[in-house]
Amino acid sequence: MVIDAVNTQIKREAQIFTPEGHHIPALDKDKDTLPKLFVDTAKKYWGKIAMRKKRLGIWQEYTWEESYQKVHDLALGLMSLGLQRGEKVAIIGENDPEFYWAEYATHSVGAISTAIFTDANPQELSYVITNSEAVILFAHDQEQCDKALELRDKLPNIRKVIYWEERGMWSYDDDWLMSFDELLALGQEYAKTHPNAFLNSVAQGNGEDIAIFSYTSGTTSLPKAAMVRHRNLIYANVHTQQIIKTYQTDNYLSFSPLAWITEQSLGVAAHVLYGFQVNFPESPETVQTDLREIAPTALLFPSRIWENLARTMQMRVNDSSWINRLLYMLFMPVAYRVIDLEDKGKPIPFMTKFLRGIAEWAILQPLRDKIGMVRMRNAFTSGSVLSPDVLRFFRAVGVELRSLYGSTEMQGVTMHYPNRIKLASVGEIMPGVEIKIAENREIRVRSRAIFAGYYKAEEKTAEAFDEDGFFKTGDAGYIGADGHLIYLDRVSDMIELSNGESFSPQFIEGRLKFSPYIQDVMTIGGFDMAFVTAIVIIDFDNVSRWAEKNRVNFTTYVDLTQKPQVYDIIRKEIQRVNEDLPEAARIRKFVILHKAFDADEAELTRTRKLRRKALEQRYGMMIDAMYTDKDEVLVSAEVKYRDGRTGVVETAVRVMDV
Repeated sequence: MVIDAVNTQIKREAQIFTPEGHHIPALDKDKDTLPKLFVDTAKKYWGKIAMRKKRLGIWQEYTWEESYQKVHDLALGLMSLGLQRGEKVAIIGENDPEFYWAEYATHSVGAISTAIFTDANPQELSYVITNSEAVILFAHDQEQCDKALELRDKLPNIRKVIYWEERGMWSYDDDWLMSFDELLALGQEYAKTHPNAFLNSVAQGNGEDIAIFSYTSGTTSLPKAAMVRHRNLIYANVHTQQIIKTYQTDNYLSFSPLAWITEQSLGVAAHVLYGFQVNFPESPETVQTDLREIAPTALLFPSRIWENLARTMQMRVNDSSWINRLLYMLFMPVAYRVIDLEDKGKPIPFMTKFLRGIAEWAILQPLRDKIGMVRMRNAFTSGSVLSPDVLRFFRAVGVELRSLYGSTEMQGVTMHYPNRIKLASVGEIMPGVEIKIAENREIRVRSRAIFAGYYKAEEKTAEAFDEDGFFKTGDAGYIGADGHLIYLDRVSDMIELSNGESFSPQFIEGRLKFSPYIQDVMTIGGFDMAFVTAIVIIDFDNVSRWAEKNRVNFTTYVDLTQKPQVYDIIRKEIQRVNEDLPEAARIRKFVILHKAFDADEAELTRTRKLRRKALEQRYGMMIDAMYTDKDEVLVSAEVKYRDGRTGVVETAVRVMDV
């Protein structure tokens, strides 16, 4: 989105916006922490199902009574290990009931939990544990325990590593390691001599206590530990509840990383607030199958998952029978027509409604069934801004996907209200939230969900707030006349070209990632660059299927990326997006990278956001080639063959004009 196009809509003096017609009451002191809510909700729904986890293909159910007993015993076990109020506990692992129980038990003791991304490498794990000063580590399985053992000499503060998946751990003989069951037994013994210790500890909690350390994504520097209070997590949910209702009978799918603040809010905190059932898939590889079996009413996926899902659905339609493809071609335009009219607030003609009804029966309901969303009521996307094309696609299919705008420090700030979705926006301001648009277009936020500050970083905390107590997000945007927040990009990422015009990389990248053939993309420009270029990552699964279908022979990922036919289909996708962009923001040249961006190589954050400066440095030769009229760049690439062998090949990455 070119900034000049919106300049007339933005007043240059700071403005403050608040939603109207909502009253957010103060919290009851008997329900102002997650443990207090957990105890209250467990007693209320004692015999009802609280959680389900698929293990070895079978759904295992846990009632609120069982959850309560697990948390009770774990908390007392932690007490017996000497865990004190205010100390920190780190947790690394997949989404499991044990992860939730470990967090609730930690909070019940008055300690602070720190969730770590499952795919964190040893260096990242060491950084978070050391920076947070954690004294206990919960680790999922053998892989995570091996990481901890590798780092043992660097983690002198860790008293115990407690694992909950025992497979592969039977041969380990180390007092530093303890199984989940051993900790439960320790708590049961402790309860015999301290029968009221659990409830007494829960009662000591206060809404102002720090509940979690949530680490920022670290796109520009080392991640910082945002200190989030119990009341911050609770108020964030209360704000959301004013817009959409959550019920005890709801089914929630917990899949997004628990190291992500949004999953902590909508999963861990909301579970004890509303008592709904949380479902955990067996593994990331089975999530699509498990999702269809569950057919949840609510879930949260980061934007990348929604983008992948949209690409997969489109490719499956392309690979389906001719009759299904024909029905899709006939009825999807009707579904899009309805969505576009709703987006503009215009009435829908009777015949269009009638055809939409046929479309629902013919293709839309079967499509939703394939992705497990036949009962979906509250579908959320957060993280990177989702392309309007992807939002439009899911709405056309019948999934009312809602954007949540927020961050680690402030949780949810805006959201699409029911029946008031505007595709180009990230929603309207939530009740209880104030937004200030500063003179430099920066979005600033004030609410009772705002974090307490950065741990051991008082100067960074002071810099994060302005003189009126508004958190400075670092994001650029504006509030439209209809009250919707239009997100532009990071203030620091807004790029000005040599001709004086500006563009938003994220806006263009989001439109391109709607393509079934593009997994990721980084757009490039700058004051010394006359036009916009792009580095494209192909979606290997979809492009390889396309190649096989069109008889394009290839041997490896690297080989496929440089095929002329692949460059041609990517060029067409870029031309499609260019048609809707102002002249200055159109991509003129691109390369297809010989590898995917990798978080382990510090090219992405663990939330899969681009580390732009690192990428610009690593692929500087390619960027230079696109601005110096070169036809190709010679690079070395590591390849992995089907028999497991690896090798290094030199390949020429082509530079193509659009």
